[in-house]
Amino acid sequence: MDEKMDFLQQRRDIILQGGGAKRIESQHKKGKQTARERIEQFLDPGTFVEVGTFVQGGLEDASVLDIPMPGEGVVTGHGTVNGRLVYVFAQDFTVAGGSLGEVHAAKICRIMDLSAQNGAPLVGINDSGGARIQEGVASLDGYGNIFIRNTVNSGVIPQISVIMGPSAGGAVYSPAMTDFVFMVDNISYMFITGPQVIKAVTGEDVTPEKLGGAATHNEISGVAHFRAKDEQECFAQIAKLLSYLPANNLNDPPVAEPAEPTLPADDLIHLVPVDPNKAYDVVEVIKRIVDNSELFQVQEHFAKNAVIGFARLNGKVVGVIANQAKFLAGCLDIDCSDKIARFVRFCDCFNIPLLTFVDVPGYLPGVHQEYGGIIRHGAKILFAYSEATVPQVSVILRKAYGGAYIAMNSISLGADHAFAWPTAEIAVMGPEGAINIVARRELEQAENPEEERKKKVDEYRRKFANPYIAASRGWVDDVIDPRETRAHLIRAFDSLKNKFEDRPRKKHGNFPV
Repeated sequence: MDEKMDFLQQRRDIILQGGGAKRIESQHKKGKQTARERIEQFLDPGTFVEVGTFVQGGLEDASVLDIPMPGEGVVTGHGTVNGRLVYVFAQDFTVAGGSLGEVHAAKICRIMDLSAQNGAPLVGINDSGGARIQEGVASLDGYGNIFIRNTVNSGVIPQISVIMGPSAGGAVYSPAMTDFVFMVDNISYMFITGPQVIKAVTGEDVTPEKLGGAATHNEISGVAHFRAKDEQECFAQIAKLLSYLPANNLNDPPVAEPAEPTLPADDLIHLVPVDPNKAYDVVEVIKRIVDNSELFQVQEHFAKNAVIGFARLNGKVVGVIANQAKFLAGCLDIDCSDKIARFVRFCDCFNIPLLTFVDVPGYLPGVHQEYGGIIRHGAKILFAYSEATVPQVSVILRKAYGGAYIAMNSISLGADHAFAWPTAEIAVMGPEGAINIVARRELEQAENPEEERKKKVDEYRRKFANPYIAASRGWVDDVIDPRETRAHLIRAFDSLKNKFEDRPRKKHGNFPV
């Protein structure tokens, strides 16, 4: 028995060493941890249970300690994060560059299946040179097996991708199909074709960081949702995100101890300017309403004219969506439409109520927007809110004009309750635009057109650009004191805790992608 135990330990030691000391040192020099180091840092200490430790492709003689690819280049298993079960895989760049082959993919698929079967989040740490070329089509089949699981498990368990090295070619599509993508400055890269191929085909000269680094995908493409300065910060961000999410679609989000905002509600009286043309930071409004004044933003650096993220109200998780007047006056455009719609759908998948703060002058005008498909992209918001069956509450802070007012979760679109501040202006369009249309002839004939226009704009604003016309029709439930917003929202969501909607049976809707 001693001999067998020695053999077991020798075999285990080889696998635990991954690609060996030299390759581990090379990984560290790049500012990167090994797959096992990452898992240990991410999970609660001592909770990792490895699955498939001795998996090895092409093994014909188990009596020898010849393991050319320890662990097949990926470590898989489960553990806990803040005491909650999480399944995880981490590609090992020290073993064949973390390349994906048939057995490597099978290990990942096994852990994906266990994650779904046990109703726990899946976190995939990607650090791979791509397909294992020497295995040919078998590696491509492996990607396909992963993709179909990403799709089947979508909306069943939260799926999180962490890019901590290269992710190129077909490898990028699994992360793109998951719910959230995390990237780290200077070590994370995602692209379909790398800089060398682009140089050869188009003549463009671009660095990996510029082409597909953390800044690019967080600020420009919108592929990633979070950006960290190093791996430690990244894992802290993931743990924070998981604290807001349920384990699966049959569970509710975790409830925390209620906490009052740390910032004073009295500030709400002055934070939103009465002048509809003046900018302000909607995040400062949100922080004076939610627990601990804490908003965990998602895609903070992308499409900044919209704010999305998670917060708590009286200890309960809500998904927050808001127009950001600081950028593009809070207009809806192509990018923020995608950003809002996908977040709304995620929250609806996982029983997270929706809280929307509205201050929107309309859809962003321009040839680029029309050519880029603002019609179909803007329709995504309409479809997402209409499709959602979770509790939905809206607060109209200031402007709510035209189709954008409807899109931002109006009662007609499905909001269960809508409140308005006294500063709210709910109308087909802004007063200036409306007067240019309805009083065009009068203005043309006036002795002093500018003075007449100002007079009519003021009159229109007094009569129509306020919340009371909408309130008189029941499209706004109440016009409230801004300082009392938190109390109104808590009561509204409490009244909706048993909400149930019976929708027509169907395979699925045809979402405007």
